Amino acid sequence: MQYKSYLIEDDINKINENIILFYGENIGLQNEFKDKIKKEKNIDIISFNQQEILGNTNVLFNEINNISLFVDRKYFIINMCNDKIVEVLKQVKDLDNQKIFLFADTLEKKSKLRNLFEKTKSYASVPCYPDNELTIKKIVMEKLKEFKNLTNFNINIIVENSNLNRIKLNNEIEKIITYFQDKKITTEELLTLLNEKVNDNFNNLRDASLIGNKNNTNKLLTETIIDAEKNIFYLNVLNQRLNTLNELNNLNNAENLEKKINEFKPPIFWKDKPNLIAQAKKWNKIKVKSILAKSYNLEKKIKTDTNINHKILLKKLIIDICDTANS
Repeated sequence: MQYKSYLIEDDINKINENIILFYGENIGLQNEFKDKIKKEKNIDIISFNQQEILGNTNVLFNEINNISLFVDRKYFIINMCNDKIVEVLKQVKDLDNQKIFLFADTLEKKSKLRNLFEKTKSYASVPCYPDNELTIKKIVMEKLKEFKNLTNFNINIIVENSNLNRIKLNNEIEKIITYFQDKKITTEELLTLLNEKVNDNFNNLRDASLIGNKNNTNKLLTETIIDAEKNIFYLNVLNQRLNTLNELNNLNNAENLEKKINEFKPPIFWKDKPNLIAQAKKWNKIKVKSILAKSYNLEKKIKTDTNINHKILLKKLIIDICDTANS
């Protein structure tokens, strides 16, 4: 039997069959189905790649026959499937409370694997077709339903930035949830947050200054495009990192430091961790307090005095950060 993916998204247990094939080019949707399977309770989850099973079919059948006394059911996930798995599946009998979930890329209509699942009543298939604008918008509205200012304009910014790719969309939504802790989205900050090139460039400048790398800081000050209208956003980026360092600077032991970073809330992106560890070794509470005071004073000036050159003052603050890191 073939199921519509949008119906299974709501409840994966709507599938009655014990052997199920998910196939198609929407890898993001397939990953979400895997997550739903793994979240089922009182189930032993065992994952294989097809190649492992083809190399030794006993691996799968031994697990099927090995009934556990401690869990109600056993689920098998087989990744990277193609027509070569067909003969193995034909040997599977009497699964009872067990289920086999197969995941495959795009399968042509003449595919043996696809035909097996479309023509066998005891099997189920779920095609995972590419998302369209409507499905992407639905995901955004569902996952960010508790956020204020989720206007059509802001939704469209997120949708366009995702390029209708569910994996990228989920990454962007994670950024938004992490950044907007007060659950209040502003269009200006959203645009900057999702503009990876601008955001990454300023983050590189921030990290170089906080580590105290003078050569790299001077180089990035010249190369980085700093939008004068986004100075408050830049200060927020700096302040957030300084406040994070303030929580970490009492931990001198490298092992404890890394553990603390891994447990940090909101979570630190994995690519940020090496820089954060290096920065934490440079900063103490006195240094952080000194720079935060300068940052808050600059923010006050930016908001109250339109005659000063905000960009120059921001660059001066970054130089002060770099000097303080080395003091």
